[in-house]
Amino acid sequence: MEIITENRCFEGRQLRFRHRAETLDCDMHGAIYLPPQAAREPVPLLYWLSGLTCTDENFVQKAGAQRYAAEHGVAIVAPDTSPRGDDVPDDPEGSWDLGLGAGFYLNASQDPWQRHYRMYDYITDELPELLPEAFPVDPERSSIFGHSMGGHGALVIALHNPARYASVSAFAPIVAPTRCPWGEKAFSHYLGPDREAWKAYDSCELIAAGAPQLPMLIDQGEADNFLESQLKTELLEQACQENSYEATIRRHPGYDHSYYFIASFVGSHIGFHARALEQAAG
Repeated sequence: MEIITENRCFEGRQLRFRHRAETLDCDMHGAIYLPPQAAREPVPLLYWLSGLTCTDENFVQKAGAQRYAAEHGVAIVAPDTSPRGDDVPDDPEGSWDLGLGAGFYLNASQDPWQRHYRMYDYITDELPELLPEAFPVDPERSSIFGHSMGGHGALVIALHNPARYASVSAFAPIVAPTRCPWGEKAFSHYLGPDREAWKAYDSCELIAAGAPQLPMLIDQGEADNFLESQLKTELLEQACQENSYEATIRRHPGYDHSYYFIASFVGSHIGFHARALEQAAG
């Protein structure tokens, strides 16, 4: 991994890196915050997955997470949201909810997407192998969280791999992509017309199918413009209730879909993961 930028932050290091991603067959950028404790020993690792249109830079510049990561001694890695490059396909109509910046953290099975759009494998396989070779992080102590499309990705990845993550959390996640316009558009292109295949990337469907219990925290703003049409938090609440899946789902009056919302509660999320990581290690 090539370090592109480095900034001192709360006695730790905020880095941006670039590398060749074999899984995605393209060059990728990412960001990682290393707390001051990483100067002495490998630290636990939080994966942050961003939402539609975002890159690896949005979270590190807007969320204010570094203060809390430094307090708790955890690293936070923020990969990009999709493959990038001149030969990477994009939405032919130029829309922002498909293609570049909209990878949906799945493995595409349809042309022309399947060569590059394998974000699920990139997050679960390639990055966990590469990160400890380049940075003082412990991949055996990991948790995952995200926002919107990235909240969807964090939930799906954690529900499929409960032994690999101590906890999962999300801000305003797309909880039922098989039943909302964003998900239906993306899945029909990336995965094809078989809606049964879509269920593998739907948090509500995974919980209904008996996904193992994992510490889960969800925050949702009630002034979010996408709540009714795209996010459908009530479907996750219903799935958890019907399947006795324990999750803390908090609704916040007045908060929207923006990074102002994330910045308001990111400290509690990092604390939630730090406690889960400590319990898992102990």
